[in-house]
Amino acid sequence: MEDKKDYKVTWKGWLSLAFLIILFSGTMADQTGFLKAFDLNSLVGAFGKAEGAKVSFIGTGGFGAKEGMMVGLSLIPTVMVAQGLMDVCESYSALKAAARLFQPILRPLLGLPGTAGIAFVSSFTSSDVGAFLTKEMYEKGEITDDERTVFASYQYAGSGTINNTIGAGAALVPISILPVGAVIVLIIIVKILGANLVRMYLKYYHRKYPEGGQA
Repeated sequence: MEDKKDYKVTWKGWLSLAFLIILFSGTMADQTGFLKAFDLNSLVGAFGKAEGAKVSFIGTGGFGAKEGMMVGLSLIPTVMVAQGLMDVCESYSALKAAARLFQPILRPLLGLPGTAGIAFVSSFTSSDVGAFLTKEMYEKGEITDDERTVFASYQYAGSGTINNTIGAGAALVPISILPVGAVIVLIIIVKILGANLVRMYLKYYHRKYPEGGQA
């Protein structure tokens, strides 16, 4: 991927990038009034979720293929909304703005281009949106196969770091030695280390098998 492209970004690009970062980061999740419209999960809505003893869209107390199928089906609205918003903001040069903003961070940190910045931010709160955006970038040729592999290894370990740590790990908070913030920071550090191990292996593989194509 080219690192020194002339990314000319207008104020519309920066504004649309700021909108996407706020939307995917979950910073507005606890706000009230119209500010909740800047949170992706709020836009998707809470329809079908269990409330008390009521049965949810997915169901309660079940397991196996049926539950897995319903969980997968419930992800469709989130992915559709994310794709629509991404396409609109991309038309305003949001990805060019992301390339300018995140290139100095992601290239040395994970060996990724700046255009992966939006997916990087979204992966903190949603593994589904992060995976979808990564798939879109690869299909559009914005990241290579090796970069996709490194990015996937970063996202897969401790996916949806903030939401899953606070939500799924809530039962462990009272007995945890470290505060939640420190736990999240530690998870992110380990995720970065793991991704760089994969990055180092890919470099080793290509040096050892220069004609072997992708690892």
